[in-house]
Amino acid sequence: MKMNYVSRIQSNLKKYKTINTNKITTRILDGSYNSVYKGRSMNFDELREYVPGDEIKDMDWKASARGNKLLVRQYIAEKKHNIMLVIDSNCRMLANANDTQDKAEVALLSAGTLAYLVNRNGDYVSATFATKTSVNHIPFRSGLMNIENILSSYHKAVTLDNDSDLNKPLEFILHNYNRRMIILIVTDITGIDKIKEDNLKRLLVRHDVLLVDVSDADLSGKNVYDVEMGSYLPDFFTRDKKFVALEEEKKQSFEQRCIDKLKRYGIASSVISNTKDIDAKIIELLEKHKENVK
Repeated sequence: MKMNYVSRIQSNLKKYKTINTNKITTRILDGSYNSVYKGRSMNFDELREYVPGDEIKDMDWKASARGNKLLVRQYIAEKKHNIMLVIDSNCRMLANANDTQDKAEVALLSAGTLAYLVNRNGDYVSATFATKTSVNHIPFRSGLMNIENILSSYHKAVTLDNDSDLNKPLEFILHNYNRRMIILIVTDITGIDKIKEDNLKRLLVRHDVLLVDVSDADLSGKNVYDVEMGSYLPDFFTRDKKFVALEEEKKQSFEQRCIDKLKRYGIASSVISNTKDIDAKIIELLEKHKENVK
């Protein structure tokens, strides 16, 4: 299998790199996992001299006696996390996120970028999304080929006749997984509104949930496509200032309702409108999540 989608992620990170992802990502990812992975899963690293605050149970008394100084065993974290990608594949995702990209492309690269970054940590990535007739689930695996398979399968699932919503894949996860996971939901504002609150409550009992909101293109932009109507909006609509203002007011009210919904459950979210700042937006999302779980 050619790494078409992984190559696009790599090119995007290289072209639009806004932060030092190699260093900052690892640090933030480690902090973001605290609420799911409590307790110690550590490998012995080396002995070092005792400093006030070290735990007594980490003291190496035999080595201390031989060296005539207090020595403690230092450990490094052994983190193998389970990252579940839940990506909205409804036909709405074929609408524009900006002048040049549809929402499915932004969603694909957003989910893929997080998967690519955690792959460096050796983490396991899975994905669940709905096709027109069923739920497509890709089991937990590590490696770039797994990411390529996930993104390729998602791309094929987003079709004009796909009228699914996110509750199907979320309910699949609830019924089939007990292991603790970090779940990244990638959808748009309508998708957020349609998620059943009972499903969110049940997920949050065991898992960490983060969300990427792929924004819709500005109504006043060019080539505004209405997926449900199956056509582009006429120019006289998008050029009518009163119409645009009313729609913008409705949109802001709708967005605030969805923001309040996520806040009620302490779900960190980040809005992404294009692929240029995906790396920064993903880091922003993880920073928000880290603050939520402190």
